[in-house]
Amino acid sequence: MDLLHSSPRAVAPVLRTAAAVTAAAAGTAAGLGAWGVVVERRRFQLRTERLRLLPEGSAPLRILHLSDLHVWPGQRAVREFVHSLAALEPDLVVDTGDNLSHPQALPWLLEVLEPLFRFPGAYVPGSNCYFAPKLKNPFRYLWRDTSGEGRDQSALLPTQDMHDAFDAAGWTPLINRSARMQVAGLTLDLSGVDDPHLGYDRHPGFGDPAAADLRLGVAHAPYLRTLDRFVADGAQLVLAGHTHGGQVCLPGGRALVSNCDLEPQRCKGLIAQGGVPVNVSAGLGTSRFAPIRLFCPPEAVLLTLTD
Repeated sequence: MDLLHSSPRAVAPVLRTAAAVTAAAAGTAAGLGAWGVVVERRRFQLRTERLRLLPEGSAPLRILHLSDLHVWPGQRAVREFVHSLAALEPDLVVDTGDNLSHPQALPWLLEVLEPLFRFPGAYVPGSNCYFAPKLKNPFRYLWRDTSGEGRDQSALLPTQDMHDAFDAAGWTPLINRSARMQVAGLTLDLSGVDDPHLGYDRHPGFGDPAAADLRLGVAHAPYLRTLDRFVADGAQLVLAGHTHGGQVCLPGGRALVSNCDLEPQRCKGLIAQGGVPVNVSAGLGTSRFAPIRLFCPPEAVLLTLTD
């Protein structure tokens, strides 16, 4: 149709069609946004994985991996879900950081985690264990590298109080340190780093590999340098979080960003780096300033390791 020579009567249907398409697109976007805010961010899932990593004759080892709770006061849905995880009776709980999203959230976080403190545990911090999130453009991850961001001294979180509470519950800190644990009749060598997203990571390596049944690397953010260093140090399994699985994804869960240098298509699930399995959790929460998930429900992960 030559619109330059069409009558107003001919142009009107085209304009009405374009307006209808625009309105439909806007309505779809609004509907998806409402779903992501109201429904999907509370649609908690338990992902299960099974890996053959233990010496022959070992009993199975069950590791519950939690990440990115981003707790703020009054979040009853996440409290109920995390409480339900205690029924799994894991042999070990590993928390890979970003636990807080509000300066007054520590009592609520401890209430959320309380049933899991009766199990052996280990933890590393993320940036939102040190600094509270602030209102920012949530799409900035699409065009800029945000590593190192978040060190706002005006928004300090009660980091030491949180770590003291975890320590008092018997959980093992892996903040640029290694530790040997006896869990379910197995000797575990754990090596963890402070948050790579903030550049705080300093790798301690592992102990004597001949004395361990499993070497486990733990970090908040799965930067490639971090994963490669764990592989070089001899890790047999690595746990990380940080990415939120992309948080707002395309249909089918296809992530657009990872918020680090890990490829978006590998930013959640069980992946491999240098032949070593890496579990990247999509996490359980969001920043309180971007409380939405789309095609990427929140998750905890239960890994069962066998011989």
